[in-house]
Amino acid sequence: MAGPTPVSALIHAATMVTAGVYLMTRMNPVIVEAASWVPWMIAGVGAATALFAATIAVAQNDIKKVLAYSTVSQLGYMFLAVGSGAYVAAIFHMVTHAFFKALMFLGSGSVIHGMGGEQDMRRMGALRKLMPITAFTFIVGWLAIAGFPFFSGFFSKDEILLYAYEKSPILWAVGTVTALLTAFYMTRQVILVFFGEARWDRPLAEAVPELAAEREANHVHEGHGAGPAGEIHPHESPWTMLTPLVVLAPLAFVGGWLNSPFWGAGHFLEHWLEPVIEFGEAPMTAGTGAKISLALIATAAGLLGIAAAGAVYLRKRQDLMAKIEQPILAKGWYYDSSIAAFMGGPGRKAFDAVAWFDKHVIDGAVNGVATVVGKGADRGRLVQTGYVRNYALGLTFGVILLVGLFLTKAVF
Repeated sequence: MAGPTPVSALIHAATMVTAGVYLMTRMNPVIVEAASWVPWMIAGVGAATALFAATIAVAQNDIKKVLAYSTVSQLGYMFLAVGSGAYVAAIFHMVTHAFFKALMFLGSGSVIHGMGGEQDMRRMGALRKLMPITAFTFIVGWLAIAGFPFFSGFFSKDEILLYAYEKSPILWAVGTVTALLTAFYMTRQVILVFFGEARWDRPLAEAVPELAAEREANHVHEGHGAGPAGEIHPHESPWTMLTPLVVLAPLAFVGGWLNSPFWGAGHFLEHWLEPVIEFGEAPMTAGTGAKISLALIATAAGLLGIAAAGAVYLRKRQDLMAKIEQPILAKGWYYDSSIAAFMGGPGRKAFDAVAWFDKHVIDGAVNGVATVVGKGADRGRLVQTGYVRNYALGLTFGVILLVGLFLTKAVF
């Protein structure tokens, strides 16, 4: 997430982080033949991950952090699909996600470039007027991930929720709440960045006091696009940066039709994946009425999330913002800090104890056996002199010993 936005677009949207989804999907025969609890575990972890990351994204102020936690949440969606036996839906959402998330990561890079390196959304606002192409393409990605009707995310997300409902109404409920939160935090991001009033022209101490104190403590200075005294002059990015956005925006819109029942023969992606997925795909037993009802509920959840974010952030309801953007959410439920504290305290001591045990007990036992054998071999080598007279002398002593043994037995 901290790397260049083109790298983030490739890693977070289409390649490395989704490789696990692809691997699990290709392993669908193994999952089907595994113990009955395995798919439940996959679906449960996926649903929990989707909801957990979505709650964190709600309170982030860094434009790229919102997208990074959103990626974690969408990966949870994909694993929810895998655990529900919806392998086609998992790949389908992976494809649509590659389009709209890459679009938004590159769009965020365009915003950061135009804002002189600024990534805090609290210092943005009204950028649609100064960055119209970036704003338009980013909004397309927003509508796709929010599940707005007939955008790519609308089709892939609803298919996952349909299979999740077939698996368990609880999994479906978690997925639906996550869809609402996704629409909410993405709408919040769009409003803070592209709508409302311009906040970059305010002094930093006035716009975001806590950010000003942090930057002063860390001696952080403005970058490209910043004028004297830290002034920011937003501007549209060059065409070398805008061209990928213009290419990805139509794909983020029409990508969902790859597996839409309304295009061509219908479910093109499903038929294309049949040779590798047909064996493990869960049967769909829901009727047309149930499918329509679930789609309407999911769409309503997305629209409710959009409306709620608009009501809070367009109207600048500071009281509601404070309730939503809880510090515990902004800090990621203190997960990272808890891990860091554990690793630096009790965890470090435990690791040191394990290292001592490994070095002195495990390695000591192994090395001790080797030492005993080695010293015994050293002693044994002393009789190997290479002289025949020594061997003859040893043979003589052996014969005398054997004769004495036989004589002793004869006497007694």
